[in-house]
Amino acid sequence: MRYKHYAIVNEKGKLELSNPDTFKQEVLKFAGKRVYVVVDEEKQNRSTPQNNYYWGVVVKMLADELGYIPNDMHKILADDHAPKKILKVAGKDKVIAKSTTEMKTDEFETYLESIRRFASLELNCKIPLPNEVEVGDE
Repeated sequence: MRYKHYAIVNEKGKLELSNPDTFKQEVLKFAGKRVYVVVDEEKQNRSTPQNNYYWGVVVKMLADELGYIPNDMHKILADDHAPKKILKVAGKDKVIAKSTTEMKTDEFETYLESIRRFASLELNCKIPLPNEVEVGDE
């Protein structure tokens, strides 16, 4: 089980929780268990325009070029270009591709750049940059 909560760190180093009552309810679910706490700066997940560009241009172009359906192409790209994360499964480490839905905007752009470079060098396929193509807002 995992729980995330938003807060602001004030000038005295104390957390000002966005909803203290909810935080308390959720944390009580861990009563009696050892936990670890991570404090990280809030960053925005990939944007809607980034997502539209990815599916409408990058995935579509490569799926068409290589003859795959878009979802299969997405999985191939994620396996080869997404950052990796390690999950414990039955006590063993399992390395998997990080989901694109979990990526922050800067991390997603790095992912896109890796794919564009691969397409150019390995497939001789130039994928236009986001500012070079119009993408719908679906």
